[in-house]
Amino acid sequence: MQIGIVGLGRMGGNIARRLMKAGHSCVVYDANPKPGQDLAKEGAKAVGSLEELVKALDAPRTVWSMLPAGKITEETVEALAGLFETGDTVIDGGNTFYKDDIRRAKALAKKGLNYIDCGTSGGVWGVERGYCMMIGGPADEVKRLDPIFSALAPGLGDIPRTAGRDGLDPRAEQGYIHAGPSGSGHFVKMVHNGIEYGLMQAYAEGFDILRNKNLPALPEDERFELNVPDIAEVWRRGSVVSSWLLDLSAMALAKDHDLSKFSGYVDDSGEGRWTVEAAIEEAVPAEVLTSALYTRFRSRQEHTFGEKLLSAMRSGFGGHVEGALEKPPGGDSAAEAPPKAAE
Repeated sequence: MQIGIVGLGRMGGNIARRLMKAGHSCVVYDANPKPGQDLAKEGAKAVGSLEELVKALDAPRTVWSMLPAGKITEETVEALAGLFETGDTVIDGGNTFYKDDIRRAKALAKKGLNYIDCGTSGGVWGVERGYCMMIGGPADEVKRLDPIFSALAPGLGDIPRTAGRDGLDPRAEQGYIHAGPSGSGHFVKMVHNGIEYGLMQAYAEGFDILRNKNLPALPEDERFELNVPDIAEVWRRGSVVSSWLLDLSAMALAKDHDLSKFSGYVDDSGEGRWTVEAAIEEAVPAEVLTSALYTRFRSRQEHTFGEKLLSAMRSGFGGHVEGALEKPPGGDSAAEAPPKAAE
C-alpha cells in the first residue's frame, strides 16, 4: 500500500521504516531534507514539499502527519486539505488535543475528505517492537487502511492471550483498536499518557525512598545502603510491579547508578494537562494523575533523584532530551515552560 509521511523525527522516520519493511511504499517529506535523504537510501521516495508529496501519491491518497501538536500540525492539515481531492485521507499520528480532532474532522468532511486521529505509543523503540495505536475516525476508512495499521502494530507476540475475549475485536490483541468516531483515538491516547505520568511518578518516588534509606538523620541501625540498580533488576523478574517502564529504569540505573547525567528537569508534553482537564469536566477524582503532573511542574525548580529517574525513563522510551542542567529559558516558573513534543 502507498502512503505519504510528513514529519520524519524520532517516530515519523521509524514509522516509514517499519512500513517499508512490511512491503509498503512510502513517500516522505520533512522541512529538514536530511532525514528524507536517509530514508531514500532505504527505499522511500523523498520529496521537497507538500505539493510534491501529494502529486507523488495515487488516489485515494493517504498522508500520515507525525508532527508535534499545535500550530505546525494545524497548518499542515490545512495545507493538505487544500491540495487533496475528494476521498483523500489525512492521519494525524501525533498527540493532538482530541477536541481539535473533532473540529478538523468536521471541516474536512465538508470537503469530502477523511480525517483519522491515531494515538501512537511506542517511542523510539517502535520500529522494532511495533506501535500500540488507538484510532478514531470513519469505520470504513479505518478498515481500508487496516494494512497500514496492522503492519505498524506489534502483533500478538509472546503475551499470553486474555481469557474471555472470544467474539471481541481481534485487533486489540494485535496492538491496535478502532476506538470510535473522530477524536476518540487521541482521547484514549491522552488518558494513556496521563496514566503513564502516574506510573512513572510511582516508580520515581519508590526508588527515591530506597536511595535515601542511609540518611544520617535515621537511627543508625535503621540505615541501609541499598543497591538500587539490583533492586530494579530483581523487580523485573516475577514481581507484580514489573513493566517496560521498570525495564527502562533498570537499564538507566545499571549505566549510571546516580543518574548523574540527568538534571531532574521533567517536561510535560500536554496530554497530562488535558487528562486532568477531562477529569474535571467529568467530575472524576484523579488525585494520582494530577499530583504526577504537578510534580513535573515542580521539577523545573528543584531536582531530586526521583525526578532524575523520570528523565531517565523518558530518555529510554522516547529519546527525550530534557532541559539539561540549566534553568528553563525565561525563569524558574513551570508556567513559563510550554508543552513539548509528543511522548
